[in-house]
Amino acid sequence: MDESLLIAINLQKALGDRRTFISDGAAERVRLECFKHSQLGHLVAKAHFGAETEGPPGLVHSAAISGALLETMILSAWSQGHGVLSMRFSTAFKQMLPLHSTAFIDTALEMDGPRLTLRATLSAQHGDQTLMYAEAEGLFMAIPASKFGVDGVKVAQMFTALS
Repeated sequence: MDESLLIAINLQKALGDRRTFISDGAAERVRLECFKHSQLGHLVAKAHFGAETEGPPGLVHSAAISGALLETMILSAWSQGHGVLSMRFSTAFKQMLPLHSTAFIDTALEMDGPRLTLRATLSAQHGDQTLMYAEAEGLFMAIPASKFGVDGVKVAQMFTALS
């Protein structure tokens, strides 16, 4: 991923500094940084997997990967002003991710009435190669952002205005 195309955004702050279930900012757990892709306009996250994400020796636990994908997908919906509740979520693992990896999560969102389909891929650069480690897809129900105490229109406008 060309990081020069990414614009940093503190989406958690825009959502009222809510704590998240997965990314708590701790260096040894999962830590997510959110960005807007300047050319494509969608949310991208940079995921750091610390020592406390270990599953098999030297590898990131599949639950840490799934959690990072799910949280990024939900944040992608929020970047468009939609509060969501998960209805279905699945992860396909392509290969094992080494512990202490930094990877990018790319998202895509499709809306059909109150239902949103979100997709995400987790990949990392190794030398001159980009390797895909996992992909996820989920079905979500759009819930008015105000039910969560958030002005969804304001969040979406802020995200759109980033350039």
